[in-house]
Amino acid sequence: MRILRGILAVSGHLAGRRAPANNAHLALFSRALQILAQQEPVRLQKLSAPDSGIVEMRLERPEARNAIGREMLQGLRSAIEKVKADATAKVVLLASSVPKVFCAGADLKERRLMSPCEVREFVNSLRSTFLSFEALSIPTIAIVEGAAFGGGLELALSCDLRICGENATFSLPETGLAIIPGYVFKMALYFCKAGGTQRLPRIVGKSRAKELIFTGRRFDAVEAVTMGKKNHYDMYVFIAGVVNYCVPAGEAYKRALELAQEINQKGPLAIRMAKKAINQGMEVDLSAGLAVEEECYEQVLHTQDRLEGLAAFAEKRKPVYTGK
Repeated sequence: MRILRGILAVSGHLAGRRAPANNAHLALFSRALQILAQQEPVRLQKLSAPDSGIVEMRLERPEARNAIGREMLQGLRSAIEKVKADATAKVVLLASSVPKVFCAGADLKERRLMSPCEVREFVNSLRSTFLSFEALSIPTIAIVEGAAFGGGLELALSCDLRICGENATFSLPETGLAIIPGYVFKMALYFCKAGGTQRLPRIVGKSRAKELIFTGRRFDAVEAVTMGKKNHYDMYVFIAGVVNYCVPAGEAYKRALELAQEINQKGPLAIRMAKKAINQGMEVDLSAGLAVEEECYEQVLHTQDRLEGLAAFAEKRKPVYTGK
């Protein structure tokens, strides 16, 4: 906005002044109008009834394939804060409005111009932003059509669920730049994690995560959905891979919306407590995890929604939950 005011001032369109109508001033004014018309890199939209409670967060930086730079990062932080402050939000859909790409990762062109101190500040902000997104109390679903590389894949991994089209491709290519997933500064003398080395092993297992990070190779949608890690208690039981569902190209949004609609019908307090119990319980041993579960169950025990659920079951009707 400061830049815009400067352009308008130079062109004589502030403080009631009229600038000479020459080509230079007209060009400046035209540029000001273009800046005004530019889309924000992250757009937030609340769906209307019957999907009230579902919020879309869309990445919209087509000129850079949704690469994460300062402006994109600020947009993500702002959107996350708005979701946190919205008591009516129940599910977040994270998608791209740019064809054939979810997010290309770090904005390396912008990164090259940063000093080590600026990179350190940016990386810390990036890490805290991803953590804030992961810590949202409501479910988040990433919709991946096309490329999700580097920080783009890490952003998707920050979501609770991931749906991809069969044209999706994934990669953590940082080691090819002599750095590690999580973003590092130019010339590779300083590094700091944003989550790639931590979230991926928890989802696909340590050995497979090492292969993907060490080689930086790309993997397609089919491998992403079948890639799993062996259960700690039973070596023959597998959990979900990098994505929960792989669907025909162009249909990932439809499948994600269907999931969001299912979640949206459930008791919102129960969903929040279930997410908290799972996330916190996975970080501790089973005994401590059961204590977390007990604490979360206590939070829903005396709610109006619990009584409504029992009444609806007895009366053979759909429950109407209020989040109270």
